[in-house]
Formats: sequence, C-alpha cells, structure tokens
Amino acid sequence: MHVRALLLETLRVPIAIIGSMVFPAMSLLFFVVPNRAVADDPVLATQAVISLSVFAVMVSALFNLGLTIAENREKPWDPYLRSLPLPPAVRISAQLTATSALSFASMIPVLLVGAFATAATVSASGLLLGLVVLALTSIPFLLLGAAIGYAFPSKAAIAVIQVGMFGFAFAGGLFFPPQFFPDWLDALSRFIPARHARELVISAVDGTAPDLWMLAGALAWTLAAAALVLWLYRRDEGRRYR
Repeated sequence: MHVRALLLETLRVPIAIIGSMVFPAMSLLFFVVPNRAVADDPVLATQAVISLSVFAVMVSALFNLGLTIAENREKPWDPYLRSLPLPPAVRISAQLTATSALSFASMIPVLLVGAFATAATVSASGLLLGLVVLALTSIPFLLLGAAIGYAFPSKAAIAVIQVGMFGFAFAGGLFFPPQFFPDWLDALSRFIPARHARELVISAVDGTAPDLWMLAGALAWTLAAAALVLWLYRRDEGRRYR
C-alpha cells in the first residue's frame, strides 16, 4: 500500500519523472553520439551506454528518494504516518521499491538512444544479467538518497545531492572512461560506488568474472549506507517525537 501511494503521488507530477528520464539520454545524445570514434566502436559505445544507464539510475535514486523524504519531513502528513504501528523498515523499503521502479524507467531512453544511434551491442542474456546487476548495484544510491533526505532539510538536500551526483559521476568514470584516468584518480575511483556499479554491470554484460575489489566495494557501501539510514531515521524520530 505504501509503494502504491508513493508511485501515485509521483505520477501526479509528471515533470518530476520527465526530468530524470531526459537528462541522461541527452548526455548520451549530445556527448557520445556526435563522437563517432566512440559511437561507432561496439566496445566503447556499449561501455558508454552502460555508464550513462548507471548515471540515470543514480540520478533518479538520489533525487527522487532524497528530495521526497526531505520534503515529506516538512509536511504534517509525515508525523501521522510515523504514528502508524509499522516498523521503520516498512516505510523505508516502500520508498526504496517505488524509487527503484522510477529509476529503471529513467534508464529506458538511454537504452533506446544507444540502440538506434550507436554501435552498442549486447546479447539477450547479457542484457538480462546486466539489468539484474544494475538493480543490485543501485541499492547504495537508494540508501544514500534516503540518508540525505533524513539528514537535511529540502533546500540543503538539493545542494548535497547535486554535489554528490556529479562527484560520483566524474570520479566513478561515468562521464570519462577510467582507462584514461591518471593513476592517482584511477586508484581513488575504486572507492566510489559509481565505479563499482559501472564495472560490475560491464562485467555482467560481457560475461566476465568481476574483480574482488568491485564486489567488496559495492557490499561495503551497501552495508554502510543501510546502517546510516537506520541511524538517521531513528535520530530524526527521536528529535521530532520524543
């Protein structure tokens, strides 16, 4: 019931969905497609589509979840929902599920542009496995979005999300391939969740075994972000309802 209500609430403001769906696809259309050295190379084009698919999911997760939670905390409806006899995990999991659905919707334009305007190629099994891995690697972004929403008011949350979004994207190799990074930046990016997501999805699509640092990094960010969200939720609850 919580998931259904959250989806309906978002769908009543279509521009909130259109913005997160258009921006990643426009990035692919304006920065990758005109560069024929990349767009006509099946390997580079596929990696570019994967990178911007990760970016699309990340943007939707951070903005939709972070801003929604921050804004809801400033509305009188939120205290009523908190008074219901439900554990925090129910509300948090509902918000994560609803945002996940919107995040994958934002990836569809990227895949369409990649399919029709570049030489990107993928097998059916690679596409299916890539989507599964992308769903799993999106969990840290969802949790980080929730953490921002519980930690900051809405006006501050916008700034934090924007800085985090572009910081993760650039340092994680979503806008510029990591193989062209200097050594120090390549080493730093291995600690960024966007880099873990990018490399794990590429490995899934290519059918190759991922490196241990990718798996360890994604798991560490997931566990740390989950613990942070629960702590911030309880801190917010203690401050507002004691």
